[in-house]
Amino acid sequence: MGLTPDDYLQQIQSLLPPGPAWPRDADAYVTRLLRSLAEEFARVDARASDLLEEADPRSTAQLLLDWERVAGLPDGCVSDSEVDLSTAQRQAALLGRLTMVGAQSAAYFQQLAASLGYSVTVQEFSPFDVNDVVSEAITGVDWAHAWGVNAVLNQPVDFTVTSTVLDALSSWSNVVLECVLQRFKPAHSVLIFSYT
Repeated sequence: MGLTPDDYLQQIQSLLPPGPAWPRDADAYVTRLLRSLAEEFARVDARASDLLEEADPRSTAQLLLDWERVAGLPDGCVSDSEVDLSTAQRQAALLGRLTMVGAQSAAYFQQLAASLGYSVTVQEFSPFDVNDVVSEAITGVDWAHAWGVNAVLNQPVDFTVTSTVLDALSSWSNVVLECVLQRFKPAHSVLIFSYT
């Protein structure tokens, strides 16, 4: 918490030389002049305190565009889609980008989808061999590099406590999910999306 205008006025008045030429009473001209300076100092001090909130990507609002520029956001997945992300989603994307540690497991891709607001399951495929059940699909060796993501068709992303008045109450789209998972999938694999 910053200093108040009264705190600054007291500090400024303590710097004045003693004597009757520099009165300290509230209705004196010099005190009114110094109070206007003290109010501006307090305003600047409060804005400096606000910068502490802006220095944290989880709570930034006014510097969100600068944070996104530094982190390379919005990335192609978001800017190419026609979905307007809420402030909370933008903050989550920023935090995710800054703290991301990649992996190639099914759990990683489920967590990545969850960070975007989607609930998915991952299905891994394998080539058909003689030990498989007769009712399974006959697949070739290329299926060793295929995997699937099952999601809800048009899963809503809802308004949250951290949303602003400019954010939509709900939005439906899987464009961002598909783009992000395609970007982070292993390069040699084929990703298949299925929706229910």
